[in-house]
Amino acid sequence: QVQLVESGGGLVQAGGSLRLSCAASGRLFQIYALGWYRQLPGKQRELVAQVTRDDRTDYADSVKGRFAITKNSAQNTYSVDLQMNNLKAEDTAVYYCHAVLFGGSNDYWGQGTQVTVSS
Repeated sequence: QVQLVESGGGLVQAGGSLRLSCAASGRLFQIYALGWYRQLPGKQRELVAQVTRDDRTDYADSVKGRFAITKNSAQNTYSVDLQMNNLKAEDTAVYYCHAVLFGGSNDYWGQGTQVTVSS
């Protein structure tokens, strides 16, 4: 079992920056990848960025060069930060932290945090 607690998000003007954080707890040694998805009303969740335990990163094309994901896996901790720069109105969505376990059999979601970018 893995629990995810998100923080950050909020309202920002276009061109501004926000930072999202996600802290995992529970069976940390089972986590293979930790990252962020986002969802607009009526649409499926889409990957924004994720980082694997061996530090491989994956980004949506729409955020490359603007967003950066970093991992902290020091002793007894496992968390990720998503630094979002040069935000655009189309980045407005609910952002969810997501954990994938080794073997891909299980995954876990955070409760979601709203990001609103005003144009």
